[in-house]
Amino acid sequence: MLEIDKILKDVKKIHFIGIGGSGMCPIAEILHSWGYEISGSDNNDGDNITKLRDLGMKVILGQKPENLEGAELIVYTDAILKDNPELVAAKNGSVPCFERAAIFGAITRMYSDCIAVCGTHGKTTVTSMLSQVLIQAEKDPTCLIGGRLPLIESHGRAGKSDIFVCEACEYKNHYHELSPDTAILLNVDEDHLEFFGNLDNIKSSFNKFCSLCSKAVIYNADDKNTCETVEALDIKKISFGYSENCTYYPANIFYNRGAFAEFDVMSKGEKIAHLKLNIPGTHNILNSLAAFAAAVNVGCKYEDCEKGISAFSGAGRRFEILGEVDGITIADDYAHHPEELRVTLEAVMKMGYNTVWAVHQPFTYSRTKILFDDFVKVLQIPDRCVMTEIMGSREVNTYGIYTKDLAEKIPGSVWFNTFDEVCNYVLDNAKSGDIIITLGCGDIYKAAKIMLSRLKG
Repeated sequence: MLEIDKILKDVKKIHFIGIGGSGMCPIAEILHSWGYEISGSDNNDGDNITKLRDLGMKVILGQKPENLEGAELIVYTDAILKDNPELVAAKNGSVPCFERAAIFGAITRMYSDCIAVCGTHGKTTVTSMLSQVLIQAEKDPTCLIGGRLPLIESHGRAGKSDIFVCEACEYKNHYHELSPDTAILLNVDEDHLEFFGNLDNIKSSFNKFCSLCSKAVIYNADDKNTCETVEALDIKKISFGYSENCTYYPANIFYNRGAFAEFDVMSKGEKIAHLKLNIPGTHNILNSLAAFAAAVNVGCKYEDCEKGISAFSGAGRRFEILGEVDGITIADDYAHHPEELRVTLEAVMKMGYNTVWAVHQPFTYSRTKILFDDFVKVLQIPDRCVMTEIMGSREVNTYGIYTKDLAEKIPGSVWFNTFDEVCNYVLDNAKSGDIIITLGCGDIYKAAKIMLSRLKG
């Protein structure tokens, strides 16, 4: 038994440093539902903080050593800066202190059917979709999702079966601490290059993760990098993609409202199901096939998959329509990588709006610098591009990169320092029939809510 596994069995009170993060919040929710006394701290208020407080957890805004009082186990996220006073006190204290991935790994070892969704893009969508299928099929899974699933109004749930569906992020190889039974590998692309350095290292990382699986790997056979990653693995493989050689592939595809796919699911030349998606974009055909394959592999009937996938309307912050006022639609999306921005913006451009306003908050200096040319290209897709200054998060700007550098290369784009300035500019110019979509994995969703509130006001 690993040290963290033993400690988790012996303690009652767990404190989370950075509890409001998308990776921390669902772990706190699951452990709270198991009866642990959870407390936490964060520097930023937001929806996750409100949710955790509503569940009865003590969450303090502002991070300082005294927040640790009474804790028997301390969990922190790697997004916390190393000189954070609360983290420094935790690491110098006598209470056991672990990075999030360690306790996440301990949770995965409590289940005999841990399905981990990994890949550069689409993890939250597929984890959410698969969770919805399993919940509606009465499989009673435990779920850990990087976004809010409307079906349960939460990032996670504690079920009573042996099935655990979770989102496994490759950042700094933390997911290597998990113990998955089945992995879903969606795609392999260049990201987190400040850590991995190059694509070969990224492929090696995913290969190692998939090699941890005890039962199967479900993979995207249309993605060259993914195929190379899993090629040498000696494990059961289940493929999805557009080729008839795949275990599952689509046929007779057409689009409702310009961007919502409907198609037959095929296997070995036979139609086995029909899916009608309520989330936009061509990329969600493969996402839905991934969820379909995993659900079938864990015992769901084809009709269960049809019902759950067709009922799925998206996860929180994944092309989430927040409202429409006076003909202006406000939406929000988590896209922060050029490829994610591309598929989202291409989808919304096909949906018939008069003008598409993309309000983007670049996230981390390293990603903006390393993928600069790709950002410049994709941010020219919408009719109008409005940007905020880069959100550095865990980084210091040693790269000398600023949003003004992007704006100089994107014709017609503008940028502002504050959300108030962004909102004023967009609302002064948007008209009925337009859509305003905020994009980024930071706190740009706050700008969407400000604009919606002002329109309603």
